[in-house]
Amino acid sequence: MAAFEVIPGVLIDDDELVERFVRSSGPGGQNVNKVSTAVELRFAIAPSGLPEWLKTKLFAMRDRRLTQSGEIIIEAQRFRTLERNRNDARERLVALIRGQTIEKKKRIATAPSRAAQRRRVDAKKARAGVKKLRGRANIEE
Repeated sequence: MAAFEVIPGVLIDDDELVERFVRSSGPGGQNVNKVSTAVELRFAIAPSGLPEWLKTKLFAMRDRRLTQSGEIIIEAQRFRTLERNRNDARERLVALIRGQTIEKKKRIATAPSRAAQRRRVDAKKARAGVKKLRGRANIEE
């Protein structure tokens, strides 16, 4: 019963992961139709040992890997060996969970300075002048 650390103090147990090994798509030579090296990793959020605040953030994320039943599904088939794909899937799960622990900075709204407003209006007037010159010539005799 091995466990790996997601963030300091938070562990995911191997028992909480469901791995299914399937055949990879794409080129692969003679092994492509015989060997199941791709990994489909499933992680159920609700029954896991994660803290409640992290579960809430995971449920709230908008990601195609999150199912309606609250499972995260990660498919790994980048490598030719089962073990490398297995490690890749676990690393991607950890990266996904760690990404939800980062607190996003709140944007502070700012107003443009008076000089910036003036520059904007001057640029608009200059552009309007250029467009005015494109009109029909108004020759009055």
